[in-house]
Amino acid sequence: MRAIVQWLTAQPRQPATITELQARLGQFTTACNHHRPHRFLPGRQTPAAAYTVRPKAAPGNRDTDTHDRVRIDRIWAVGTVTLRHAGKLHHIGVGRAHAGTEVLILTQDLHIRIISKTTGELLRELTLDPSRNYQPTGRPSGWPKKTPRP
Repeated sequence: MRAIVQWLTAQPRQPATITELQARLGQFTTACNHHRPHRFLPGRQTPAAAYTVRPKAAPGNRDTDTHDRVRIDRIWAVGTVTLRHAGKLHHIGVGRAHAGTEVLILTQDLHIRIISKTTGELLRELTLDPSRNYQPTGRPSGWPKKTPRP
């Protein structure tokens, strides 16, 4: 800030309007970034030269990049939690015993972990099957069945 004030004050003709001031500020920016070397840059480069030689970020590689998400939710009374993947809503079975539990859902592409927010216990880990709306727990449904007596 001090440099710009000193530069403006040293100008032989001071700007009379906002438009003239804006033009002078543009001149200062160009001189400062493209023509004046800076002591703090290696080799006393100009900021524009230093920017040009720096490596630039590039778009990611779709083969190696993953889609990671973290979400807080609550398990429904029926023992499921919902997750949207590729625009489609999926219901993931966790178990009625966990109904009402606040959970963290950690998603890395199709790999999903459901963790209790209060205890940190891993409640469910699965690989999402995108072709199914409901992802069952893998446990048999209903009450334990009685085996017939011989």
